[in-house]
Amino acid sequence: MKTLKTSSIFAVLIFCMTFLITGHHTAKAQTGPAFVLDYPNADASLKMAQQYITGWKEMNLSKLQKNLSSDAVIYGLGRGNDSLTVAQHKDFLKERFETYTFEVSNELYLPVKVTNNRNEGEWVLCWGLNTATNKENGKVSPVRYHIAVLTENGKEIKAVYYFYDTGDFMESQGWTMTPPNSK
Repeated sequence: MKTLKTSSIFAVLIFCMTFLITGHHTAKAQTGPAFVLDYPNADASLKMAQQYITGWKEMNLSKLQKNLSSDAVIYGLGRGNDSLTVAQHKDFLKERFETYTFEVSNELYLPVKVTNNRNEGEWVLCWGLNTATNKENGKVSPVRYHIAVLTENGKEIKAVYYFYDTGDFMESQGWTMTPPNSK
């Protein structure tokens, strides 16, 4: 009998929690940002983002620049929060390709369309590992990255946002991190 009561109470709690959770998500979906993973331009946007990353893999400027709109902006590429124009992007990459070789691996891509939000648009989110090797001194720097590629109508890239795990890179270059005093 005790087991039956416990099971009944547990079932009621699960039902109530399911109702509350479902109701909460439904209300949130109506008023907050919405997103879909399957949208008409998803395949074209994904292909552009993959071509961009292939440009890194092959150290190929043409592939990196190919799908950028003439007014595209690239954020956070080696310069912190600064932004680069398409021409500055090309110059920056030329300099990097003269100094480093790159090996990109473990890529993962997620196309997503966002509406009703300040980040509205058709995005491809990219994650992976970019291992840079300095041609002069042979130092190897593994850098985990996340890149958010904003596309427009599956036809061009309007913006690229770079995010790095800078701690790994700094450590590979000989930097050390000292914790603050605990006083």
